[in-house]
Amino acid sequence: MTAPSSRADVVRFAVVWTTSLLSSVGSALSSFVLGVWVYQTTGSVTGFALVMLAAMLPPVLLGPLAGAVADRFDRRRVLLGADAVSGVATATLALLVHTGGLRPWHVCVAAAVSAAAGAFHFTAYQAMTPLLIPARHLGRANGLMQLGMAAQIAAPAVAAGLLTAVGTTGVLVLDLVSFAVAVSVLATVRLPARVLRPARTEPPKPLRADLAHGWRYLRARPPLLALALVFTGYNFIYGLAGVLVQPLILGFASATTLGLLMLAGGSGVFAGSLVMGAWGGPRNRMPGISLFMFAGAVALALHAVRPSPLLVGCAAAVFLFTLPIVQGCGRTLFQTKVEPASLGRVSGTVQALGQVAQPVAYLAAGPLSERVAEPLLADGGALAGSVGALTGTGPGRGVAALFLAAAVLLALLAAATALAPALRTLETALPDALDPETADAR
Repeated sequence: MTAPSSRADVVRFAVVWTTSLLSSVGSALSSFVLGVWVYQTTGSVTGFALVMLAAMLPPVLLGPLAGAVADRFDRRRVLLGADAVSGVATATLALLVHTGGLRPWHVCVAAAVSAAAGAFHFTAYQAMTPLLIPARHLGRANGLMQLGMAAQIAAPAVAAGLLTAVGTTGVLVLDLVSFAVAVSVLATVRLPARVLRPARTEPPKPLRADLAHGWRYLRARPPLLALALVFTGYNFIYGLAGVLVQPLILGFASATTLGLLMLAGGSGVFAGSLVMGAWGGPRNRMPGISLFMFAGAVALALHAVRPSPLLVGCAAAVFLFTLPIVQGCGRTLFQTKVEPASLGRVSGTVQALGQVAQPVAYLAAGPLSERVAEPLLADGGALAGSVGALTGTGPGRGVAALFLAAAVLLALLAAATALAPALRTLETALPDALDPETADAR
């Protein structure tokens, strides 16, 4: 790749990244205000949880199909189609809000449709990235791609103000505007044919075979399968902490403080994404994943030590700072070790494996907290004299104990990642799909 061509591809990536980020921000704002609407309308935590569950299941169920589509068809059209479907779902909700006909089940259906479209968008986007960015810049690109997560975490602070100013319909209209801008820009940017549909080394297989291709690919390469399972465990721990952090904070602080601490957490993701975007991550990515996982484990443990808003706010920011670096290093490894023609199907399978952990964590968090941890950490409970010496006892400290358990799990996962032979040697045992010179000359 010549220098001008390389610069042009970086510019193209920047355009695609900007449109995806803009769409993510709009979607995060809509998701928050719709969740608030469901809770205020039904007064039910279960109703709110159903909306979240509706948004989680489609990526798990559709990941392999999204990967097959990304490898079979023009990836720009996949992105445009996914954004169009999400836009139609949002427009339908806006119309229902405006006419007073919106019902909670409408929100669940729309959340599922948007999440399904998002699975196709994310997989095609991941598959395009290593074909747009020189190999030496992939870590930076994957770091910047985590800014969408920062937007999702910080959305409540922004959306609450917008909700007061323009109402639910206004926020949905803003989301539609973000979709329109993203689709318009993506439709006009010039992308090379190799990015849109990379050449396949084998003739197209039946769709059913393609759905299993990602799993077969991983099984044939145990280090990559082990890495995918590491991120399944990592997502479970992240999901457990994510669903419990609000009850933890509300156990000793006000809703206003909760909002400020959520914003602090979002700032951690934002800072981590910018650092990863500028740095690109460690040269040896597997040791880097282990190191930042362990740092995240320490931060999770600090959540449990004392019911202090300042301590929890700092710990949340540190934990979420590590997230873009760990995720960015993992995605870069898959992008550099998997051939471009298979990357969509492998990414879809990895996404499904990773995403399945979060619903499990969400479903487990409530019973573990209410029926196990809280009774054990109550004053005079069975663990009051042992674990309680670290976390304190009484209402809400069972949740703190679960944070401590999550920290231990994450530390063990970091140790396994550092010590398991298949993972420790992954970077040298598996050849790069495109070495840096070839990748930059493609």
